[in-house]
Amino acid sequence: MRLVNIHEAKTQLSKLLEQVQAGEDVVIAKAGAPIVRLIPYAPPKRRIAPPGAMEGEGRIADDFDAPIDELFNCLKDHAA
Repeated sequence: MRLVNIHEAKTQLSKLLEQVQAGEDVVIAKAGAPIVRLIPYAPPKRRIAPPGAMEGEGRIADDFDAPIDELFNCLKDHAA
């Protein structure tokens, strides 16, 4: 692990980033006390739920596919 002070981090940022990218641990300190650790960026892993994972979580009304007369009448009125 490499410990660097804030001033060195400011002046050597590109070099420090290369070291982090190469796998080296770099910690930035203020007055000798560690305050931050630089780590390489890793995109978040996309979690894909297995088929059926949401089974029983939703509810469909019994009249879900029943015609909505008000909607049809409204559409007829505006089409004319």
